[in-house]
Amino acid sequence: MRVVGYERVSTARQGASGLGIEAQRLAIDGSAMQRNATLIARFTEVESGRNPDRPELGKALHLAKVTGATLVIAELDRLSRNAAFLLTLRDSGVNFAAVDLPEANDLTVGIMALVAQQELEAISKRTKEALAVARSRGVKLGNPNGAAALRRAGKGCAPLRAAIARNADRHAGDLVPVIDDIRAGGATSLRAIAGELNARGMLTRRGGLWHVSTVTNLLDRLDARERRCAGPESA
Repeated sequence: MRVVGYERVSTARQGASGLGIEAQRLAIDGSAMQRNATLIARFTEVESGRNPDRPELGKALHLAKVTGATLVIAELDRLSRNAAFLLTLRDSGVNFAAVDLPEANDLTVGIMALVAQQELEAISKRTKEALAVARSRGVKLGNPNGAAALRRAGKGCAPLRAAIARNADRHAGDLVPVIDDIRAGGATSLRAIAGELNARGMLTRRGGLWHVSTVTNLLDRLDARERRCAGPESA
């Protein structure tokens, strides 16, 4: 029997230190020994549990499928909040085993996926309700049509650039409480923050999905905004 190991930790710091990975690795190795199986490969993901972008998982599933190996996961329970992961696992057609939940099967994973999706939708709803409360209290949110209006009016590049910058600053400011909540939850890497923003239904200023580059731009803008607010004393 052959097995493929898949491990995941939530932060880059844990990935660099080995914290969390070592325990999962021992569990996977122990499971392989009990099954008298050969571990043919090991894939490690340093990623937020809610991030749907899981390249190492894709590689692990592909190798397991083409070799007929069983995918072994140390802690399926840790990943139970990630609907994308669970649905990918369920629909992959690959045999899998979870060390912490040996009774898990396609039905179990499907139920977990439904619960995870409901939880993510609830988080998105709460976040949107919080933004609605902010609007009701007079907080001004960004106007994505401001730049277009200036362009139509033909008022030149300088006012256009200024309007775009103001709208971007407003949009970034609206996301401050969301970013703070995400970081407080342990998602600190750029990719992890992007995954959380997408999971909560937050859109970029242009109405798209978040990526590492757009999160970088957002955080840079927030840093610049904070320096401007701090004034000369921060220099």
